[in-house]
Amino acid sequence: MTTFDELLSRAQGLAEGGERAVLGIAGPPASGKTTLAWRLADALGSSAAVVGMDGFHLAQVELNRLGRADRKGAPDTFDAYGYVHLIRRLAEGKELVYAPEFRREIEEPIACAVPVPQSVRLVLTEGNYLLLDTEPWNELRSLLDEVWFLAPDEDDRVERLVTRHRKFGRSLVEAQQRARGSDQRNADLIMPSAQRAHLVVRDMELPYFAV
Repeated sequence: MTTFDELLSRAQGLAEGGERAVLGIAGPPASGKTTLAWRLADALGSSAAVVGMDGFHLAQVELNRLGRADRKGAPDTFDAYGYVHLIRRLAEGKELVYAPEFRREIEEPIACAVPVPQSVRLVLTEGNYLLLDTEPWNELRSLLDEVWFLAPDEDDRVERLVTRHRKFGRSLVEAQQRARGSDQRNADLIMPSAQRAHLVVRDMELPYFAV
């Protein structure tokens, strides 16, 4: 079993490397990416910042216009080029960067919600598609110092996903349909990308919170 202390030690090594480092945490929905990123950031203090890929969700009005609302969370429902550009700026570490943030309570991204000053030594970015090999996602790996892929037990992951959907107002039936439908299609797309990770974490000693 991989322990949190082992992952923290590895993250600290990146943070102490002298120059700004960017650590990617990838995996399917409800694999624990956000939980791990924030646990690491809390332990590292002001030297670390968390920037989520989900801040680049297209707004609901734009998804409706494009006819993609029923596939929200698929690769083409994000501003992928915008995310790649932001990660490039963060990797350079030359300026204060304001990143967007996704708010699940309103299911919308909020611009300029996460300040990342030059003093931050390690940026933790988490999301589903960090290791996808299609344009423009395939540009990310060269910008990231390391990418970890979280691959927990599938039954546990789906149960977490249902719990998350219930937390944000969906009925049990709606939550199960979402978890087994569009979310599972996205997970099936993501899982093969684990082979491109620097580290695959299959069994992690970490409490999960439905965030």
